[in-house]
Amino acid sequence: MVEQKKILGEERRSLILQQLKDSPIPLTGSELASRTNVSRQVIVGDITLLKAKNEPIIATSQGYIYLQQNSSKSTFERTIACRHSPEDTEKELNLLVDHGVLVKDVKIEHTVYGDLTASIMVSNRQEVKQFMQNIQNTGASLLSQLTDGIHLHTISASSIDILDKAEAALKDEGYLIES
Repeated sequence: MVEQKKILGEERRSLILQQLKDSPIPLTGSELASRTNVSRQVIVGDITLLKAKNEPIIATSQGYIYLQQNSSKSTFERTIACRHSPEDTEKELNLLVDHGVLVKDVKIEHTVYGDLTASIMVSNRQEVKQFMQNIQNTGASLLSQLTDGIHLHTISASSIDILDKAEAALKDEGYLIES
């Protein structure tokens, strides 16, 4: 058996950055570790260093994503306020993605820590399912459980009409908090 050589320092970070830029899907820390023959923890450190250099990398429940700046395609974005039980989380997310919406994040206002934001980056039912499985498998709490179900989402879509329809569907379901 031939042992793979570790890729070191800047060369490894450069390779990670290129792989993230080239990948149409999120890449997990374990995948990147395997490709560079280092531990997942080394990858976590590398991602932190790349973020410190203002590389637009985000961690999602599916893995790391490099946020491409696509000037040729317009996207519209808004923040919505929602409230529901933890049991309705999957239904809420599916409702949004079924309307063609990307759910970018979830935000809460915590009494001690102030504003907390977590990246979600789900745009289809498979990604929602994976997100929910990650919550279940890790035993992690939903951020909305810290605020009696109240939370915000940043959502984006290719048109304002899509955002409006998704928001109307949330309202019909009783999830939308209106001002």
